[in-house]
This record gives sequence, structure tokens and C-alpha cells, in this order.
Amino acid sequence: MQRKMTFGVIVGNRGFFPDHLAKTGREDIIRVLEAAGYGVVVLSPEESKYGAVETRAESRKCASLFKLHREEIDGIIVTLPNFGEERGIVEALNLADLRVPVLIQATPDRADNMTIAVRRDSFCGKMSACNNLQQYKIPYSLTTLHTESLDSPEFAQDLTDFAAVCRVVKGLRNCRVGAIGARPTAFNTVRYSEKLFEGSGIDIDPIDLSEIFGRINRLKDEDAAVTAKLAQIHEYVSTAGISAEALIKMAKLGAVIDGWMKDNEITVTAIQCWTSMEEYFGVVPCTIMSMMSNNLFPSACEVDVPGVVGMYALALASETPSALLDWNNNYGSDPNKAVCFHCSNLPKHFFESARMDYQEIIAGTVGKLNTFGTVVGKVKASPMTYLRVSTTDSKGKISGYIGEGNFTDDPLETFGGAGVVEIPNLQTLLRYICENGFEHHVAANMARVAPAVHEALTKYMGWDIHWHR
Repeated sequence: MQRKMTFGVIVGNRGFFPDHLAKTGREDIIRVLEAAGYGVVVLSPEESKYGAVETRAESRKCASLFKLHREEIDGIIVTLPNFGEERGIVEALNLADLRVPVLIQATPDRADNMTIAVRRDSFCGKMSACNNLQQYKIPYSLTTLHTESLDSPEFAQDLTDFAAVCRVVKGLRNCRVGAIGARPTAFNTVRYSEKLFEGSGIDIDPIDLSEIFGRINRLKDEDAAVTAKLAQIHEYVSTAGISAEALIKMAKLGAVIDGWMKDNEITVTAIQCWTSMEEYFGVVPCTIMSMMSNNLFPSACEVDVPGVVGMYALALASETPSALLDWNNNYGSDPNKAVCFHCSNLPKHFFESARMDYQEIIAGTVGKLNTFGTVVGKVKASPMTYLRVSTTDSKGKISGYIGEGNFTDDPLETFGGAGVVEIPNLQTLLRYICENGFEHHVAANMARVAPAVHEALTKYMGWDIHWHR
């Protein structure tokens, strides 16, 4: 997720408008993108007039250049320093066929200087470009303002948001979910369609828990991968009061999962816990899952594959850790507050402070000594974005909902990992969840990224995502 992002750039030009503006517009967009840390793929002045796109031949050159850099380009920015040749732009995009997000930017005219020598008409040209994109069925994104200077704070924010959209789209289309273990019998709510996800480029790679346990049994306590993982656990969270035997089991579990993920190019994981892990192995996987999520490799419990897809989308957008939580309790009589809880495998990024403990719920049936490994604490106050992704098999589509709120600093006396959330008009959201049969799990991230994630999932992934505004 930390790879340098690269944008393909199409500089629009229409000859009977001042074409010197295409020259300076190209120079400006390159300067702004490189200053923001992005790579740029754009025609050079030697390849086309001013490095812009106007004619069919220039469209072909641009498309060939983009195809050559297909693996690098995360998104395409169309910049209109003047009206721009609408057909040249759409043909370049159509011939390249990269199927990445596209942002349309138009540079504003100056009201005090609109002579024929400097008049842009980008305001008008943007409409023509969008009209052509609609005709060719090429999805695209728009800047907040119809025209924006490349050096404006508005464009800087739009560029940040567009980069998030591109990360989400590229990440999801190349996502491989490791489904570790079977869905717990008691959790019909986490059933999903592999086929619907496959249609969006998301692969599901399952492995049985018996294979995980079998590989663990082959490991010695002193194996390098085990000792390395044990050191990481001690560094990650306080383990006071946790037995050495339990910590070794966690280290072996983590080492095996790491190896399997590397061998199979797994991106994210959803893991069976309840209660096979405790009964037949003797720890909970929470710490290992928390560590993965904290390192931006999200991991969801109860083999909630749609849940981890939601976690990953949020993490891609914000480049910070995501968690999977339960919509769990009311918070007193406040209709806009609720308790979000898990037992817990939350990344420590979410906590005021964290420590390792045992799983109090499962301990009642399998015994406390078999449930060490949770990461517990109070969720810290923070802005948040929540997202639920679900496969609606009866309608043959992927659907969900997204919105923003806050984790508050309201007092809360409970166990596990828990926090109070405040969401405007929460009761309407809860009714929407129940009326549409969504799961009790929800992905959460401590950043405000709902606009970018919604744009990515609806416009480019083609999912049906409700935005609770």
C-alpha cells in the first residue's frame, strides 16, 4: 500500500483556442503531481504538439504510451488548460483501455483577462469531454469545483481523494482473500458468494484449519520463524500474565499463516475462531490477527470474507489500519450513540492502550487457559468511517452501506475491545441495516474516507453502496 502511485496524464488541446496554454498546462500538471510525490506518464513535446492530445494520431500515441506503462498507472488525469479536443481525449482513453479511475480537471479563466490570446473556455470544454465519456461508457470522477486551478487547495484535496479512489479500485481488483477454516455453524450471517466477488476480481483462497494445525505440529519451538514471530508479539503488546506455552502457540500460528500468505500471494485473511481454535489448539488467534491488521493486512474473524473486504477498502483509502466490529449495544438513551465491540482482534492503532488478555465469552465453555491471546482496551476518540460489504445472492450483486461518525471519549466499563460511536441520525441507519438484512459486523477506520470509498465502490467497482450522509 506504500508503493509510489503513478498517474497517466492527458493534456487536452483544441487548436483554434490558444494552444500555448496546453504547453504551460502540461508543465503545471507535471510540477504539481511530482511535488505531491506522484509519478507521471505523459506524452512529451517531441511526441505530440506540446505533449497534448488533439488528433487521432496523438490519441494513438498516448494510448500506446499508457499501455506500455499499464502496470504502473493507477489512474488517469485529464487536464483541460483550454477547451480541449473532446474526441481526442475519449479516443486516447478508449484505445488505452486501462480501466482505471479517470479524473477530469478544467483550469479556470480569469475574469479580468479573457482576451482571445488567453481565453481558455475549459469551463465549457469539460462538459463536452464528459459528454463523450458518457457516450463511450467510460466512468470518470469530477473535481469539487467545476473549474479549479492546479495550484489551488481545492485541487490538492481532490488529488488526495482521487489517489484514495485509485488505491481502493486497484487494491480490490487484485485482492486475494485467504479464508482460513470453515464458517462457524452458528454464524449464518457471514455466508457469502465467492462467485460474485470473483466477478469483481477478488479471489478467495481457502485452507482448512487442519492444514494450519498440521503445519504448526511440524514446527519446533526454536525454529527461526517461530522465535522471530514471538519477538514481534512481545514488541507489539504487553503479555504480562500470559503463559509461555500460549505465547509459543501464537507464534507458531503466526509463522504458519505468514508463510502460507507469502506462498499463495494472499492479501487479507478471514479466520475461523469460534470455537475450534480454542478447543483443539488452545489459544485465540486475536493477537496474530491484530498484528496483521495493524500492518495493513486486514484480518477478520468468523471467516467473514465480506467483512475483511470492507476492512481492506477502508485501509486502502486511508493507508491506516481497519478493524471489524460488532454493532453491539445501545449507549444509554442517546439515539445517536452505540457501543461497537469485539472480543478482540482490533489493531492496537485503535486503542488508548492495549494489553493481551483472555477471551471472557469463550472461556465459559472451553476454559480460560485455552483462550489467551485477545488484544483488549478502550477505543480512543477519533473520527471514523464505517463500511459494510455484503453479497446479495438473490439479486446477483455486491451491496453495502457506508458513512462517517466519531469514536467518542464517553466512559465505558466492559471487557474486550470496545468504544462508543456517535453517528448522526443513527436510528435511520440501524433501520436501514435491519430492513435490508445486513450483518451485525461492520468495518471501521479512524479516518474520514467515505466520499473516496463510495466513489470507488459505486462508480468503478459497480457495487450498490448506500451512503448514510
